[in-house]
Amino acid sequence: MKKTPFDNDKYLTIQRKNILERIKKFGDKLYLEFGGKLFDDLHASRVLPGFQPDSKLQMLLGIKDKAEILIVVNANDINSNKVRSDVGITYQQDVFRLIDTYMEVGLYVSSVIISFYQDLPNVLEFEQQLKNNGIAVYKSYKINGYPQNIPLIVSDEGLGKNEYVKTTRPLVVVTAPGPGSGKMAACLSQIYLDNKNGIRAGYAKYETFPVWNLSLNHPVNLAYEAATIDLNDVNMIDPYHLEKYGVTAVNYNRDVEVFPLLKAIFEKIYGETPYHSPTDMGVNMVGLAINNEEKVMEASRKEIVRRYYDARLKIFLGKLPSESLEKMEMLMNKANVSPDDRKCVKKALETQAKENEPSEAIELENGKIITGHRSQLLGASAAVLLNTLKYFAKIDKSVFLLSPNVIEPMQELKVKQLHKKYVRLRAEEILLALSIQALTNPLAELAIKQIPKLRGTELHSTTILSEVDRNTLKTLGIHVTEEPANFQRKLFFKG
Repeated sequence: MKKTPFDNDKYLTIQRKNILERIKKFGDKLYLEFGGKLFDDLHASRVLPGFQPDSKLQMLLGIKDKAEILIVVNANDINSNKVRSDVGITYQQDVFRLIDTYMEVGLYVSSVIISFYQDLPNVLEFEQQLKNNGIAVYKSYKINGYPQNIPLIVSDEGLGKNEYVKTTRPLVVVTAPGPGSGKMAACLSQIYLDNKNGIRAGYAKYETFPVWNLSLNHPVNLAYEAATIDLNDVNMIDPYHLEKYGVTAVNYNRDVEVFPLLKAIFEKIYGETPYHSPTDMGVNMVGLAINNEEKVMEASRKEIVRRYYDARLKIFLGKLPSESLEKMEMLMNKANVSPDDRKCVKKALETQAKENEPSEAIELENGKIITGHRSQLLGASAAVLLNTLKYFAKIDKSVFLLSPNVIEPMQELKVKQLHKKYVRLRAEEILLALSIQALTNPLAELAIKQIPKLRGTELHSTTILSEVDRNTLKTLGIHVTEEPANFQRKLFFKG
C-alpha cells in the first residue's frame, strides 16, 4: 500500500497513549480542552494528506470507556443566534448536532454548560430544549476581572459560584461549537470545585495547530495562521518553554499571553503548578506522524494560497477588514508562494473572457485543467463537473449524455412548481440527472462512476457561487475558491 504523507494510524496510537499518560499524571481525573473541530477537521486533512477529518473522534473511540464529553456554549452566542459559517447552522443547532454525532458512535455526553449565563429568552428556550431531551444543563457565570483578578477568580465568589458538574469518568473532554465559548473557564471551574470535593483533577489542552515541534515558519504552521486570519492568531516561539528547557517550541499568542495568569491560578488551586509553559499543557502528537515532510509542505502551501483567495472574497463581502489581505500576502511571502501558483484561476478567467459568461476550471492531480461555463442549459458548476466526469470516463466532450426526456421535466418543475427564475441546472441537479440517465445510458453510468475521482481536485469560479453549488462542490471533496467578479451585477443574490 502506498504510504500517505501523514500516518493516521500511527497518530491515533501515539495520541491515545499520550492522553492516557497525562491522566495518570494527575491521578483521579483530567479535563481535556479540545480546540478546533472534533470530527470534521477538513483543514487538517488538506494540509496533512492522510489525516482523516474525524481522527480526533476515532482517537476518543479507542478510549471511550474512560471518556465523557462536556459541551460548553456561550449564552451570548445563543442569544444572538450566532451561526457557524462552515456548516451554516446556529450554535444551538450545532450543540444538538454534536450531541447526536457523539452518541451515535457510542461516546457518552454527560452534560452541557451554558457559560456567561443570563436569563434571556433564547437562552431559556435552548435550556428547556436540552432538558426536554434528557440532557443535563449547568450554568456558569461571568467573573469580573477574569483572568487578571486571581484572588476573586479562585474563590467561592469566582469559580466557586458556578454550578458543579459531577463527572464520572477519568477523562472529561471539554468541547464547544466554536471559539469564545468558555472552555478554559469551564475546565478551571471544574478543577476548583473538584478540589473542594476531594478530587485531584488535572488540565490539558488538545490543539492540532500550531504544531509545536515544527518550525515557526513551517508551511503547516503558516497555513494555520492563514486559516485563523479572522481571529488574529499569531504563531510565536514559546518563551517559557525555551527558558525552562532550552528547547524551541511553537505556540500561539493567546496561550502565551494568558499563561502567567493560568500558572498563578493553577498554583492557587493545586498549591503548585503542574506546567512550566503553554507547550507543557498540550498533548498534541500530530507532528510525530508526518511521513513525508515535502508533500506536507506542498499541501500546506496550496492551502495558504486557497486561504488568500478566501480572504479576498470575505473582504469583498465585508466579512474581513481590508488589512487582512496584507497579512495574507505576508504569509504567502514567508511560504514562498503567490496567487499565480493556483493554475485553475488563470484558466477560469481566460474561459470567462473568451465566452463572456461566468466560468469555472478544475485542476486535476495530473495537472490537467478542465473548464466549463454558463449556458442556457447548465450553470458553470454543472458544466465543469459534467466535462470533468467525461474526461475521467474518456468520453468525448461533444457527446450528449443527457436526454431531453430527463432535462425538460426538471426544468419545468423548477419554473412552474418551484418558481425558480433560472432553468439552468445546478451542480447537484446535473448529477441527479446523470444518475437517472445511467439506468438506460451506459455512458452516463460510466460518467457517474467517476465521481470519487473529483475528491481533492482544485476548482476556481470566476463569480461568487450560489450556496447550493458551493455546498455540492465541497461535499464532493473539491477544494473551491471564488472570484468576486460579476457579483456587482446584483446587490442581492440568493442563488
